[in-house]
Amino acid sequence: MEKTGYIEIRIKGLKGNLELTPDNYDIREVAGILEQAENLLFPGDKKDRPIISYKQEPGSVRHVLQTSMQAIIGFTAILAQVTATQNIDFLELNTAKAIESFQDTAVKKDYLITLKTSLQDSSELRIDKTTRYYRTSNVWADAEFYFYGKITNAGGKEKVNIHLMTDEFGIIRIDTPQETLEQLEENILYKSYGIRALGKQNTESGEIDKGSLRFVEMIDYSPVYDTDYLQKLRSKAMTWLNTINPDEWLRDIRGGYNA
Repeated sequence: MEKTGYIEIRIKGLKGNLELTPDNYDIREVAGILEQAENLLFPGDKKDRPIISYKQEPGSVRHVLQTSMQAIIGFTAILAQVTATQNIDFLELNTAKAIESFQDTAVKKDYLITLKTSLQDSSELRIDKTTRYYRTSNVWADAEFYFYGKITNAGGKEKVNIHLMTDEFGIIRIDTPQETLEQLEENILYKSYGIRALGKQNTESGEIDKGSLRFVEMIDYSPVYDTDYLQKLRSKAMTWLNTINPDEWLRDIRGGYNA
């Protein structure tokens, strides 16, 4: 059986005049913690991640999340670096956003949030209304991107977007004006297209903020290898090459050099 460890996210504060406990901690807050905890541990593709189990314990409110020891060791190193530098610019985007979310909660609700792991040498990251765990804004710049892949979904009731399955980035969601989809004359689902989009990119690592992508233009794209077309081009080229005398062609290329 795979060895496991855990991370602990402790929330201390007040609900009105009452000390925060599991009994007065709302389920929406629990859901928010669980979403951000997954991003802390597995900021990339989550499809094949290990199981994360969860329990809530007293002591204000203690969220305990157990998963693979490898993930816990990696997150312990992250905690050490963040506490030492007081900076999150070096983190992968989803991990940085998760810590920013905790910082926003600490400021808005006057909570003290602490993060640590089950490893003996784990640093404890403390986040409260006086800390400033936010990404440096000048690290992220506006950029233009071209994505190619198959459209797997398009639309939405409130937030309209296109889901594009790409080889390089997996599925990406691109915010798209509703009128753009309304004006399309053909069904675009499960067909291959290119999409030009605007978004944010890290000027140091090149990482793309996938949550910032906005639709600009759709590009017809057919990645089909057309054997017949290439054979016709090859036949035309061979006809032209057969009319050339190689010795004369080389003399023309060389000009008077070494004549």
